[in-house]
Order: sequence, then structure tokens, then C-alpha cells
Amino acid sequence: MPGPLPDLQGIARRIALIAPFLIGLLLLLVTRPSPRELERRRQTGAVLLRFLLLGTLLTLFVRTEMPGQYLDLPRQHPALWLAIMLLYPLLSVWPQEVIFRQFFFARYQKIFGGTGLVPASALAFGFAHIIFLNWVAVAMTVAGGAIFAADYARYRRLGLACLEHSLYGCLIFTIGLGRYFYTGAAWHH
Repeated sequence: MPGPLPDLQGIARRIALIAPFLIGLLLLLVTRPSPRELERRRQTGAVLLRFLLLGTLLTLFVRTEMPGQYLDLPRQHPALWLAIMLLYPLLSVWPQEVIFRQFFFARYQKIFGGTGLVPASALAFGFAHIIFLNWVAVAMTVAGGAIFAADYARYRRLGLACLEHSLYGCLIFTIGLGRYFYTGAAWHH
């Protein structure tokens, strides 16, 4: 005697969910990337590797030196944290990278030349964060701005600069340093 009929709708939903992933994986396996694509992957890998290293060090620093702040936003305000994780890259990172990398590099190339453009971009980026009224925000954004500007100068990829900036920014809000990077904190110091 045959058993119950299988849940065909459930099976179809599972296939629909994993099919795009499997097709993409298959395409990656059967297509040979161009030299340009291989270079872009290498650049992205270098940025991700540096983030893994620096992000780990920053996380360990906050965990050991500021344990009361560690993960306070996701723990105390998970909905706000999630909104920041989703909206910060689009509403904050992208405009900043357009201004402080793409526009700045195009507009001030002749003034600062090749060697002065990266530090000038980093200082301008840091100075823009003076509105938060604390030295931590300014110092961290000068350092981050130097990293982002150096990579933009090297690769000329706005998307890569946005990815890198988003990773560090989301990490900062996650591990407990976000209080230095929003206006609400500025008025309570």
C-alpha cells in the first residue's frame, strides 16, 4: 500500500529557493573569468582580508577595553540596529563615497596631485565628522578615510570603496562604537 503523497508545493518552494544559487554556482564553474574579473576579485579579496584582520582587532579592543559598550546597540535596540545595517550603506556610505572619493578625486586631482590626494581626502572625510563633537569619530574617520582613499586611488572602484566603508561602519555600530557616530550622542557628551 503506497504511503502519503509528498508535499509537492513544499518541494517546489525549496527548488525555487535554491535553484538560482545552483545555477549561479554552475555558471561560476563552467565559465572562465576574464583577466579583468580575476583582478577585480583579487582587489575585493584584499579588501575583505584587511577588514577581517582590522575588524577582528577592533572588535577585540572594544570587547576587552569597553565591555559595557560591547554589542550594546544590537542587544538593547535590535530593530534600530537592523535598520542601521540595512539603511546605512545606502543612505550614508554611498553619498559619502561619492563626495569624498569620486568627486574629491576628480575635482582636486590637479591641486593635490598624486601624493597629496589620499591624505587630503582622509582629512576632509574626518573633518566632516566633526559634527559629532567627539575626537573618537574624527580620529576613526581620518584613519578609515585614509584606507578608503588609498584603495580608491589604487583601484578607482566606487563600489569597492562603498563595500569597504559599509563593512567598517556596520561593524562599528555593531560592536558598540556607534554612539560616537550619530547626532544623538553628540548632544549628550
